[in-house]
Amino acid sequence: MTVLDCATPEGRERGIRLATDAVRGGGLIVLPTDTVYGVGADAFSARAVANLLEAKGRGRDMPPPVLVGSRAALGALVSAMPASGEELVDRFWPGPLTLVCRHTPHLAWDLGETAGTVAVRMPDHPLALDLLAATGPLAVSSANRTGMPAATTAAKAEEMLGGSVSIYLDGGSTAGTTPSTIVDLTGVTPRVLRSGALSLEELRTVAPDLLGPS
Repeated sequence: MTVLDCATPEGRERGIRLATDAVRGGGLIVLPTDTVYGVGADAFSARAVANLLEAKGRGRDMPPPVLVGSRAALGALVSAMPASGEELVDRFWPGPLTLVCRHTPHLAWDLGETAGTVAVRMPDHPLALDLLAATGPLAVSSANRTGMPAATTAAKAEEMLGGSVSIYLDGGSTAGTTPSTIVDLTGVTPRVLRSGALSLEELRTVAPDLLGPS
């Protein structure tokens, strides 16, 4: 287990390099995002994803979201994006908006019991985006044990996840504690599954037919 201070350009470069190596080796990493800290793994390594769920104390019935670093990566993961989804991405990505979509059928991954869907987000955090550019899509869930508060610092994440994580990237405190808003695009009409950093009113400026949480 290594904690890396990414406050300087040199520390940031070293942190991204070592975190990328850890991901490629099947390890878990902790990284800052624009919402809270996340614990991540190679989205295409079934063993790494299983280890992520175990570290959090979760089962396969709670599959992790996937973070991407570009629109091109989104297009490779999602089989079809409705017009409302494209408009939401145009307005709110990168940012605290997670979209649940049908994933491309041929992808060689196992995120858990997803029923053919994937929750995907592009975070608005420079360190996270630089890391994703190096690693490709990462399965990322909040960096905490299930039932505990989400970590807003690398130190808090370390307290909960300890040696189950190979590399902790310390990017300072996150801006807040509110998670991303989750919107389901798999139905006839888009629906908010989880309220979060973006309000229903904000989202409806782009997707006026958006349904609120049931």
